[in-house]
Amino acid sequence: MGVIVNGEAQDCAARTLSDLLAELAYEGEWLATAVNGELVHREERADWSLKPGDRVEILSPMQGG
Repeated sequence: MGVIVNGEAQDCAARTLSDLLAELAYEGEWLATAVNGELVHREERADWSLKPGDRVEILSPMQGG
């Protein structure tokens, strides 16, 4: 299925947001996620079904000061 992740087209086998994060090796990291501009909380990711063309934003914190 084709989705857009952080502005780049991706072809993935994932059906849920949680699956996509695992497929892209983001498992276990602290992240903020949004699909089509809607914030998706960590506890909702496993139930959040992706559709072709969805725009997914994945943000991770930066360390420093």
